[in-house]
Amino acid sequence: MGGLARLDWALANQPNLMIIELGANDALRGLNPQQTEQNLSSLLHRLRDKGVQALLTGMKAPRNLGEEYYSKFDRIYPKLAIQHQVPFYPFFLDGVAGVPGLNQPDGIHPNPAGVDKIVSGILPLVEELLQRIHPDQN
Repeated sequence: MGGLARLDWALANQPNLMIIELGANDALRGLNPQQTEQNLSSLLHRLRDKGVQALLTGMKAPRNLGEEYYSKFDRIYPKLAIQHQVPFYPFFLDGVAGVPGLNQPDGIHPNPAGVDKIVSGILPLVEELLQRIHPDQN
């Protein structure tokens, strides 16, 4: 997972909160869900050690990879949220995945309208977390 390799770069500006939305490319490539889970777990450990609040967002594997694969993959995120005691947004692409008008022509990546939908879904949780991190700021 490239996100783990780029973590030090992402921490250079000393963020207070990081939204972790990783693993989708692992699923698209059919990589072993156990490896994805280990990488995400390592990333969450490192964030905790650096004092950075993490918001974990779930992802779902493509259904064409078969029930055995997608069942294992889809369970990674809620399991890690519980293990690492981090806030969890169940599906980053909620209301966007599979909706042609909200995705680019590749059918995978959100277009501007899709991004707006994602932001409107996750924003209340992000605002709540920021309020917890910085209660003195309105």
